Amino acid sequence: MSPEFTGGGDPARSMALLWRRGDQRPARGRKPTLTVDAIVSAAIEMADEGGLGSLSMRALAERLGVGTMTLYTHVPGKAELLDVMLDTVLAEIVSSDPLPDAGWRARLEQVARENAALFHRHPWMLEVIAFRPPMGPGVIAKYDRELRALEGVGLSDVEMDSVLHLVLGYVLSSARQALEATLVEQRTGLTDEEWWSAQAPLLEQVLEPDRFPTASRVGTAASKAYEGLWDPDHSFEFGLQRVLDGIEVLVKSRAAESR
Repeated sequence: MSPEFTGGGDPARSMALLWRRGDQRPARGRKPTLTVDAIVSAAIEMADEGGLGSLSMRALAERLGVGTMTLYTHVPGKAELLDVMLDTVLAEIVSSDPLPDAGWRARLEQVARENAALFHRHPWMLEVIAFRPPMGPGVIAKYDRELRALEGVGLSDVEMDSVLHLVLGYVLSSARQALEATLVEQRTGLTDEEWWSAQAPLLEQVLEPDRFPTASRVGTAASKAYEGLWDPDHSFEFGLQRVLDGIEVLVKSRAAESR
């Protein structure tokens, strides 16, 4: 299935929906029993359960027990709905525990872990290409909160933005790898350990350690440490600390320049 894109709907209607500006409901008649918040909540539940492929305006209307056209009196279309869904789940970060006072590194580490947990709760987010994120209150509040992890450490505004995007990009990449590993296991019916148990004896029959000495040594050590081909938790933790190490070099260099 092709990936979904944010920002694909009508800009004015998406903005009005994101910020709940303008009347999305009929101006006259009985007070509607359906609200934008209820529609978005149901859509997120559907995506959480079955991915974005399970979500259509018709299926959403059936879940809510209304006619499809009723949805369109509240939400212009699926493109605008996707923008609000993403903005809504990203706002979950804003209500997380306060960032620690223990320094920028601890704060950025928490930011990374919060975002990793968010992808775990809503894996459909990984189906969305969000280079043009919805400019809603959730996105803006999240951006503001996460930038404060770097406030006052001596970086320029552009460097603060770049550092945040570096960390979030790393988390996104790691989350995609973890999801792909889960999908492989689901579709093959084999865990990594089971797959490796079947592969290892066959590989030993053809592999010549003297021909590939470094690969043989490192591969053996890694497979024993991971008890399989790959350990997503180890990969995430190792990579996160290396990313933070690199940022620390930048922060120290800026501090030295200011002396």
